[in-house]
Amino acid sequence: MASPLPLFLFKNTTLWTLHHRPPLSAVLLSTKTRRSHSPSSTQMEGTEITEVVTEKEEVKTNGKKTIFVAGATGSTGKRIVEQLLAKGFAVKAGVRDLDKAKTAFPGRNPSLQIVKADVTEGSVKLAEAIGDDSDAVICATGFQRSWDLLAPWKVLNCVLVSPFLGSLDNEVDNFGTVNLVEACRKLGVNRFILISSILVNGAAMGQIFNPAYVFLNAFGLILIAKLQAEKYIRQSGIDYTIIRPGGLRNDPPTGNIVMEPEDTLSEGSISRDHVAEVAVEALVHPEASYKVVEIISRNDAPKRSFKDLFASIKQR
Repeated sequence: MASPLPLFLFKNTTLWTLHHRPPLSAVLLSTKTRRSHSPSSTQMEGTEITEVVTEKEEVKTNGKKTIFVAGATGSTGKRIVEQLLAKGFAVKAGVRDLDKAKTAFPGRNPSLQIVKADVTEGSVKLAEAIGDDSDAVICATGFQRSWDLLAPWKVLNCVLVSPFLGSLDNEVDNFGTVNLVEACRKLGVNRFILISSILVNGAAMGQIFNPAYVFLNAFGLILIAKLQAEKYIRQSGIDYTIIRPGGLRNDPPTGNIVMEPEDTLSEGSISRDHVAEVAVEALVHPEASYKVVEIISRNDAPKRSFKDLFASIKQR
């Protein structure tokens, strides 16, 4: 998962890291039509799904809605899982490292399933991990900084052959966010929340010399990769909410959430707890559907309901 970068990247001491169809509230109340090809538990040994059978039955019995979280052991993903459970959802925590997941989520929660899921391994395996009982997917994946300049594209998207063409090659389906979207389409999952970041469209905003934009794109064109992933989601037909937080802080939330339309904010920070809260609230507010929102927190901002915040952003 992504790790924090230096404080100097943003003004006002921000800490930067990466990471019309019916809304979910209506979809969850309706009978979902899913493809019947999803493997049974005895056919999923290759995906290393743990404790799926017993917990899956418990979730169905309890009538909870199931949310698949990709990147569940990351700093933001873990908080999303915790807040989903606190809100009464059942959660499938998609992780690459099962041992790390056991440490991140100690104890046994009957509403939590730990699922082996690597977003770079293709949409077929991801569809098996997500399963036909998931109602929505939240993508909070990131990557570790390295000298592999293709890493952001592997995790987020793979528009490597022709990133600016309207149509994409089939090999795009082998990577990252695109794989998650395609897995959702295979399964009929019609709600997708993506954690992205402000400044992904920095060039169009006239922010190409913004220190954060320059620094992050030095690591494999991270922000450009994120923007391409966003475009793929928006063209997929799936009901999406794309959340672009400012610089991410690990400390407890302070101030109130400021929510702006896409390509508005170029500085500011926000607690990961606030980001997780926005992601969870997007699931239950139809006003969040088909929108891109940018969020930071400010001490002088007025407190507003999430319904009001999402409703203030117009669809594009």
